[in-house]
Amino acid sequence: MDDTATMFCFQCEQTAGCTGCTGTAGVCGKQASTANLQDEVTGALVGLAQTVRAAGIDAEARRAADDLAMEGLFATLTNVDFDDADLTDLRERAHAERDAVAAAAGVEAAPDYDLATLWSAPEDVRSLKSLVLFGLRGLGAYAYHAAALGYRDDAVSSFLHEGLAALTDAEAGADVLLPLSLKVGEVNLRCMELLDQANTETFGTPEPTTVARAVEAGPFIVVSGHDLHDLKLLLDQTAGRGVNVYTHGELLPAHAYPQFKQYPHLKGNLGTAWQNQRVEFADLPAPILFTTNCLMPPAASYADRVFTTGPVAYPGMAHVEGAPDGSKNFEPLIERALELGGYATATDADGAFTTGFGHGTILGVADTVVDAVKQGAISRFFLVGGCDGARPGRSYFRDFVQQAPEDSIILTLACGKFRFNDLDLGTIGGLPRIMDMGQCNDAYGAIRVAVALAEAFGCGVNDLPLTLVLSWYEQKAVSILLTLLHLGIRGIYLGPTLPAFVSPGVLDVLVREFDVRPISTPEKDLAAILG
Repeated sequence: MDDTATMFCFQCEQTAGCTGCTGTAGVCGKQASTANLQDEVTGALVGLAQTVRAAGIDAEARRAADDLAMEGLFATLTNVDFDDADLTDLRERAHAERDAVAAAAGVEAAPDYDLATLWSAPEDVRSLKSLVLFGLRGLGAYAYHAAALGYRDDAVSSFLHEGLAALTDAEAGADVLLPLSLKVGEVNLRCMELLDQANTETFGTPEPTTVARAVEAGPFIVVSGHDLHDLKLLLDQTAGRGVNVYTHGELLPAHAYPQFKQYPHLKGNLGTAWQNQRVEFADLPAPILFTTNCLMPPAASYADRVFTTGPVAYPGMAHVEGAPDGSKNFEPLIERALELGGYATATDADGAFTTGFGHGTILGVADTVVDAVKQGAISRFFLVGGCDGARPGRSYFRDFVQQAPEDSIILTLACGKFRFNDLDLGTIGGLPRIMDMGQCNDAYGAIRVAVALAEAFGCGVNDLPLTLVLSWYEQKAVSILLTLLHLGIRGIYLGPTLPAFVSPGVLDVLVREFDVRPISTPEKDLAAILG
């Protein structure tokens, strides 16, 4: 690690001063050497993308390059890969694949793209290219999850290379880059549809489920992140071993899938959103497996109990590698759980979480919902969801939900729901006022519901009594926002801060063309929404 290195990174919501992390370490905890290596990985992926496009190879011949693009884009998300050695290996694998593609096709291997060229570009160009890059990182993560379950779409995979290669266009202005940003959203819509198909065809259609928060006595493992495939692999290997499994954070919605209900040792959900892990894991007598983004630098109190897998890595932490066939050996993790032994007696955690209101469930009672609106029982729908984070302004989202009209329905997804999913707001016509639609990976379900309601009422989505109030933190939220803009959805409230990479000029376009609205206070925003 180079202690003298400096960095530039402004891709997440917590970036220093809402302008960018520029010192020897970022607010997220990654060192400057790590940030610079992530830029080098990205630059290598751009060179690979240019080479792939020059070679003109088909999907079968491009498979290894597609996988590297997904893995590399995912690894450079916030709170995923903190390990310089792992990032160096990823960069070199991208180089090796680029050279192999070039040699096989008889084309010249493209050089790495220097990300410093992007960071030093004119303000609006930098802003739009950053919007494209960060959206691609979110898109790559969703594609990675779908591919882990064996679901791929050539239109998605090929666009990863198209979008990366476009970053090198020194002449591109807003007339090129803004449509390209919206194309990221268009392709991300297809990718989220693919991921929804992968999850439901593999694990079943989610159904409303109450999830315990207490932890039983005995050995257990906590699984954090988003990856349902990893969770299933672990459940298969812990079956009959006397080791219970608990979800954390974005894995809470796993309990709603029928296939996961078949595992009696999948017991409940421990903890809340990702930024609370240093408190929630401090005295935990169990190991924690991180499957995707949301890893924070582990505190000394639990560092010896952290295991990572997939694109997640941290120096000194045990990593569970995947075999070429997708299998993983979780035996060291299981042995650690047995060694630690868990709690001697069950913990006493108040309440429970309810999840499982995906589009399959909500559309199954669509007639009830439509009738309730027509009869005046439901006045409005609010989709309040997105990424959670540590910034104090995020209390806005709990206050907003608490102050929403009593005849409104709150749809929610992603870890932003932990700001208010402990609230009991009652029911309307037998429907709970708060409905958890799942992970950020399930954003496609919210779109399906909105489109279906618009069809039922014979209007456009923007004419529905529906308001989107979104919290953002990392790059998957960027790709979802671009999808919503691609669909022409207007009047989105966004917070707790605006992205540092959105320049005043680009913000002006987003406000003018899409009516994107920075949040203010719950009182003012509700007054504006309700007229």
